[in-house]
Amino acid sequence: MKIGIIGAGNIGGNLTRRLTALGHEVSVANSRGPETLAALAEETGATPVTVAQAARGAEIVVVTIPFKKVPDLPAGLFDEAAEGFAVIDTGNYYPRQRDGRIAGVEDEGLTESRWTERHLGHPVIKAFNGTYAQDILDRHRPAGAADRMALPVAGDDATAKKAVRALIEELGFDTVDAGGLDDSWRQQPDTPVYGLREGVDAVTKALAEASPTRPEAFRG
Repeated sequence: MKIGIIGAGNIGGNLTRRLTALGHEVSVANSRGPETLAALAEETGATPVTVAQAARGAEIVVVTIPFKKVPDLPAGLFDEAAEGFAVIDTGNYYPRQRDGRIAGVEDEGLTESRWTERHLGHPVIKAFNGTYAQDILDRHRPAGAADRMALPVAGDDATAKKAVRALIEELGFDTVDAGGLDDSWRQQPDTPVYGLREGVDAVTKALAEASPTRPEAFRG
């Protein structure tokens, strides 16, 4: 599969490592330019590209950049993506630590991924946002393993969600359908499932226990 990754931080870098190891053709981009990704490319065999090139031919595009930077992504980002491509949004809104106050979330009550989707102009699937980056490398397990972790996946596009869940399962994790994108508040920061290293049953329970009230620590 051709996969484009926009963002080469902890999550983006480790997804690049695992996905190339599984045989996928990965293009990876960051805000500083492809020349800064030479070491990651040498390590993994991924192709370093500009942000504007990252989605070319991609069947899945991973957007894993700071929340406040989403509106800065170039116009026409997905113009040359593969037909029927899916977008994974791994982002989280951290108003006090990094992003500042964002009105769409605070005043309009949008879920974080719905806000991201509006700026991208394409449906997104929310996944990996509560996953420790190192777990992508260290905690993958074969299907059926007693200690296999499960990750919540939210989104409205059933076909895209199916593709993303299949990719996550290939990476070595079970998945739990967390509902549509307007339900994705259940996996935002400071919810019971955020950072949870458990299996399907515990993840399902944690999603059900989430409160729709944004925690004070995550308000701008």
